[in-house]
Amino acid sequence: SVVIQECYVQNTAREYAKLYAAEAEPLEGFGEVPEIIQIFLIHRPANNIPYATVEEELVGEFVKYSVKDGKEVNFLRRDSEAGQKCCTFQHWVYEKTNGNLLVTDLQGVGMKLTDVGIATMAKGYKGFKGNCSFSFIEQFRALHQCNEYCEMLGLKSLRTTHQKQRKATPTKSKNLPNSSTVKKMVPKKAREPRDFISSEH
Repeated sequence: SVVIQECYVQNTAREYAKLYAAEAEPLEGFGEVPEIIQIFLIHRPANNIPYATVEEELVGEFVKYSVKDGKEVNFLRRDSEAGQKCCTFQHWVYEKTNGNLLVTDLQGVGMKLTDVGIATMAKGYKGFKGNCSFSFIEQFRALHQCNEYCEMLGLKSLRTTHQKQRKATPTKSKNLPNSSTVKKMVPKKAREPRDFISSEH
């Protein structure tokens, strides 16, 4: 059921958020880390809708820090500390899972988040399948702009790595003054497509 899936997704995202907090909190100047609140599944056999979820009530201004498809930029998200730390959390999960998983739809009150989504590559990740399209992962990779919190965690910029790989290939093939380098190029050629595949998927 959708309710069970929702529970599973949020509590999985919560586990990633705990790991993120464990890494970020000790860093000097990082400060408070976003938390994904726990969601409980209750079974009500006598009810028409047998499953329901229960969670802590969040009081205050509810803000959507990241939207489901990754395209829209919410100004509150971009300029607020919570918003920036949510973007860093997305980048951290993306890097930790080798680009196979992204926590999306981050929203809540201050640093307390709820009702999140997870996008995974089509095959899923470690037996887990998300509830959002994997195209969100591609959009995130194309649109994410690192902020100071990404830098504090030492996350690799998603922009430069792709540009470097694209630039590196033509320069290699230009330096071919003599026939010996041409011979050397054969194994490189064989390697290049594999590098390209691993960076894109």
